[in-house]
Amino acid sequence: MKLLITGTTGFVGHKIMESYAQAAAAPSLRNATQERIKRMVEESEADVVIHTAAISDIGTCQKNPEASYFANVQIPVYLAHACKDRKLICFSSDQVYSACEENGPYIEDVVKPGNIYAEHKLEMEQRVLDLVPSAVMLRAEWMYDYVSKKPNYFLNMIHAKQQAAFSTRQFRGITYLKEVVENMDHVMALPGGAYNFGSETTQSMYEITEQFLDLLGNQVAVQDAPPRHNLWMNCEKARKYGVEFSDVFDGLKRCLRDYERTNKTLREGNSNEK
Repeated sequence: MKLLITGTTGFVGHKIMESYAQAAAAPSLRNATQERIKRMVEESEADVVIHTAAISDIGTCQKNPEASYFANVQIPVYLAHACKDRKLICFSSDQVYSACEENGPYIEDVVKPGNIYAEHKLEMEQRVLDLVPSAVMLRAEWMYDYVSKKPNYFLNMIHAKQQAAFSTRQFRGITYLKEVVENMDHVMALPGGAYNFGSETTQSMYEITEQFLDLLGNQVAVQDAPPRHNLWMNCEKARKYGVEFSDVFDGLKRCLRDYERTNKTLREGNSNEK
């Protein structure tokens, strides 16, 4: 099975690309036309197209909605036109729940975006599925990894020095990127539709952070921040098809074990070189 992956210089796409020897990296889609994307997909001879490229920074999307719309809606629509006979998987976002009035955890049928980025992601889902009903939209959570050039929750907690601030009234899943990649085979077999995608929890971000800092032995205090909107998903729909994640805290513990194992190997390697 041949794969074509977009956004392979990004956080998610790079990790997926590393795990599939048969995958091809799509060129940059910046300013791409529909014809160019059609030609790219046809020449790849891919059976599956995994689209991870996006403008995902909420602030950037608010400041430049035109660029956000092109990257987050128009490009996926171009891909949908090119993938009528191929499996198309697009990464969406838990932000589609960012203005929901219910407390959660949210199921896929209840959505209400609260920012430009979320509005564009939801429109993308709807337009792509209209064109390709077999496509899969992954409403991915906030992801972390111990190998990253950009800050993320795990690295922020590892390197926290003074205090961390999270609300006792905010509930949100966060997900180890390694488990995202491990689930991609199951994702490719999903029926078309939108799926909540990531780790689940019954704990607030404050509770998770307090416990994780304690596990790290980091004496940084956790401040109870003003409440932010819940981004708390029920992932049962995908789980019925074999998509399995650790719960949030177990995922963090797994990432920590991998981080410590990697550091130990590096230390031993450096010691042997001396």
